[in-house]
Amino acid sequence: MGMNQTPASERIHISFFGKRNAGKSSVINAVTGQDLAIVSNVKGTTTDPVYKTMELLPLGPVMVIDTPGIDDEGELGALRIKKSYQVLNKTDIAVLVVDSTLGKTEYEEALIRRFQEKNIPWLLVYNKIDLLPEEASAASSALQTDTASNEIFVSAATGSGIHELKEKIASLKPEDTHKYPLVGDLIKPLDLVILVVPIDKAAPKGRLILPQQQTIRAILERGALSLVVRDTELKDTLEHFLSKGVRPGLVITDSQAFARVSRDTPADIALTSFSILFARYKGDLGTSVEGAAALKNIRNGDKILIAEGCTHHRQCDDIGTVKIPGMIRKFTGADPEFVFTSGTEFPDDVSDYKLVVHCGGCMLNEREMKYRIACCRDQNVPITNYGILIAQITGILERSLIPFPEFRNLL
Repeated sequence: MGMNQTPASERIHISFFGKRNAGKSSVINAVTGQDLAIVSNVKGTTTDPVYKTMELLPLGPVMVIDTPGIDDEGELGALRIKKSYQVLNKTDIAVLVVDSTLGKTEYEEALIRRFQEKNIPWLLVYNKIDLLPEEASAASSALQTDTASNEIFVSAATGSGIHELKEKIASLKPEDTHKYPLVGDLIKPLDLVILVVPIDKAAPKGRLILPQQQTIRAILERGALSLVVRDTELKDTLEHFLSKGVRPGLVITDSQAFARVSRDTPADIALTSFSILFARYKGDLGTSVEGAAALKNIRNGDKILIAEGCTHHRQCDDIGTVKIPGMIRKFTGADPEFVFTSGTEFPDDVSDYKLVVHCGGCMLNEREMKYRIACCRDQNVPITNYGILIAQITGILERSLIPFPEFRNLL
């Protein structure tokens, strides 16, 4: 990802739902002005959620999601329906497409109830009005100017009502719900911020990972100065600046280098990690701090879920499947059972787990990250993330929370 591209996790997620052959894909293509979705008269053409990032005016950067039909049949169809419902967990705006020649059915009514339960802004789009009798089509067109209604009549085939649909979608644009900025409130303009990025065989070749890129961008927007160093050069870097009378305002480290970075960073210089910043930005830092305390209660055979928001090629010393389990076994002296999930595969029922350890969630949007945390909280299952857990295990969690005094009393 380039520095000038909006990450998928920061885009408004607009999901299109509906029965098979209601015209979801055709409506998507008409709204976007592109052939993003495959269109066919064969029922069930969309078999998995299809994601497309784009710029959609007047909204700006969005993620458009085309979902399988909510009336699919058979064993495979049930799995497709489940995939469609999973998309709700990341949906900022829901567009429910109905074949206007058939009208609403129990399938649409059930989905509307789910929108309401999850507080998702939604629109009901009656498609195929070009196939209605002339008098019915005229009556539906008269409703297009009702800006208060969340129903609209369109024809993807002729383009009728599509402009009005785009305006209605834009009117549902969610407000920025981030309670805290990523890093802007922790630093001042012209502060020096040192970012510690280990370069080892697990690091991607030729690029920084998304949390590092986003943090650099946030520092730039604050008017502060960012300097990226490896953990092996941090000590000399700090000594150089301190000898010149320049004291960094903040050190931010990759969690895996926490212990060394803590040793090399003077106690009077604020220190935290990318994972902690993201827990505060799009999750719930307080819940994650409390979740880390559950480590002391882990016993042999307890189930621990290690969850990641993306899928990637795992190496022999992978952080999620190798390093984190090893740290937990060493810290607790116990031999728990580890279960691993990645991407969209986060279970609704986590009640069997004694602890959930999540990645920083940089690839998940705020709605989905908070949904996962709420699942755990509602079922009284502690949840934390990689960086907070590592800070707890290495004994530096209290220090890493110094920039966040409102959360230190949770230790």
